[in-house]
Amino acid sequence: MKSSFFILSTVLLCSGVCSITVAQTAHRQTLPPAFQPDTDMIETAERGSTYVPVDSWIYPAMDRLYALGYVDTAYLGLRPWTRLSIAHMLELSADRIETDTNNDEALTIYLALLREVQPDVDRAAELIHPRVELESVYTALRGIGRTPLRDSFHLGQTIVNDYGRPYESGFSSYSGFSARAEAGRFSLYYRGEVQHAPSATGYSSALAAYLSSCIDDIPLSGFSNTPPPSSCINGIPAGPSPQQDTIPAGPISAVNGVRVLEANLSYHVMGHEVSLGKNDHWLGPGKGASMLWSNNAEGIYDFEIDRIEPFRIPLLSRLTGPFRYDFFVGSLKGHTYPNDPWVHMEKIDFKPTRNLEFGFDRLAIWGGKGHEPITLHTFLKSFFSFQNVPVSQKNSPEDPGARLGTFDFSYRLPFLRHWVTLYTDSVAHDSVSPVSNPERSGERPGIYLARVPGLENLDLRLEGTNTDTPVWTVQTGQYTYWEGVQRQGPTNKGFLVGDWVGRQGKGGQGWLTYHLSPQEDVQFQYRHAKVATSFIPGGATQNDYALQVCKRVQKDIEIRGWIQYEAWKAPLYKTGSQSDTSATFQVTWFPRVPK
Repeated sequence: MKSSFFILSTVLLCSGVCSITVAQTAHRQTLPPAFQPDTDMIETAERGSTYVPVDSWIYPAMDRLYALGYVDTAYLGLRPWTRLSIAHMLELSADRIETDTNNDEALTIYLALLREVQPDVDRAAELIHPRVELESVYTALRGIGRTPLRDSFHLGQTIVNDYGRPYESGFSSYSGFSARAEAGRFSLYYRGEVQHAPSATGYSSALAAYLSSCIDDIPLSGFSNTPPPSSCINGIPAGPSPQQDTIPAGPISAVNGVRVLEANLSYHVMGHEVSLGKNDHWLGPGKGASMLWSNNAEGIYDFEIDRIEPFRIPLLSRLTGPFRYDFFVGSLKGHTYPNDPWVHMEKIDFKPTRNLEFGFDRLAIWGGKGHEPITLHTFLKSFFSFQNVPVSQKNSPEDPGARLGTFDFSYRLPFLRHWVTLYTDSVAHDSVSPVSNPERSGERPGIYLARVPGLENLDLRLEGTNTDTPVWTVQTGQYTYWEGVQRQGPTNKGFLVGDWVGRQGKGGQGWLTYHLSPQEDVQFQYRHAKVATSFIPGGATQNDYALQVCKRVQKDIEIRGWIQYEAWKAPLYKTGSQSDTSATFQVTWFPRVPK
């Protein structure tokens, strides 16, 4: 792992000199005239390009195209991708898709994706002055009957992977737009919306105090570098809990305001997008979640350096294959103990063969009001720390922070290269990598069947997830996603940025999808989650059944309907069996959709 990060530091310095990208070595593909690019990839590789949001239809389509045996340069564990990088992936697969007469479904997906990004390729060579484009306008209405769960840090979460949007029982609405601009190496992206969510009763003061004091071990007073006295005595809180975003204590006020989902300015240099602002991140190959970072929570404002095209180092890449890497640093919000910590993330993904990808990731949360300042010195200390430190150092200004390491891979199985992809994502607390500490690691394995024999438009995906590792020190929820100093872990504004299964939980998901077209589908989903009784007294259980239908009207109007029935139990919160029903209806207009 240390060598991986040494490589990452080295390539950041030398990539402009020694890189040989796939984009730069590609040749022009023979395509139907209507879809023939006007410029070579070597020309478009020098232009800036905006990222595609991770909730776009493009990613499921690219996932399916990859699982069908194409777009070999797609890195599933590092998202989002820029529009031009997607165009480069497609161009490299053009010959194989065009000559493969046995896979009409792949050709259909390929042409739909190419129609989406072709205007970016056509404009890239001639773009001198800024070009501003309204990308989408949308409105979504959501109704929830009975009481949902909105507590990914403890009891569970009813609506997952939704950018931490507010929701409660009753009617919520989200209306917004996205726009982008490019000029030479610069690109600008914005997505914002007006949000409304009704008020709610929330957790009782007694439940909030118990979760804060006896589960999270949050002291009643502010942060101190000396270990605070316990605020929980024999399972009874010593006093009321401080207000904190990770506990939805009541009464909860109605939400009426504007939220920026994404807003970033990027500059393209030597194969990198260097950006500042609010960015999307999805750092794993799974569909249901990423163990380290997903869109389950609202994004953070950060500074990012992202190698967007595959990169080679002579000799080394004969062994590792081409690779990509990403780095960002920013501030987490909604933390009480300590307040306003910062986070940085480094990831590197390798592709030693066209069918195998694996990656290593590291995230550190450090600093915070009253603990240690956010300086270059404390950043470097957390950046280069790879092992446990004594308690005395943890409770001092020399604390390297809470550190999480991940390992993930995806593999198209032999003899089933055009059918089945196997993958997994894993995370370890205070370890260099889950590879070195598997028994204390959380994991999310999955398998994707890209087509069902006899039903080419049908696919099936199954994933499991587990953070309830069988080690006694992991019990009481004070391990994965929790740390002795950074006690609210990798959360932003109350929601986990990682897997919705949370601390000391088990679960799984399944998706059965019938594709009407690459942009349209009918999908049945099932999700199960269970919180251990050694963490939450009585535990918690969720079973969700959902049906989603997505349809395009006149190509530029998308109508999406989603309904979910949830049965749940959380005796600490409400006695007996509970249930809720959620329904969402969204209309989106894409004014610049290619015809």
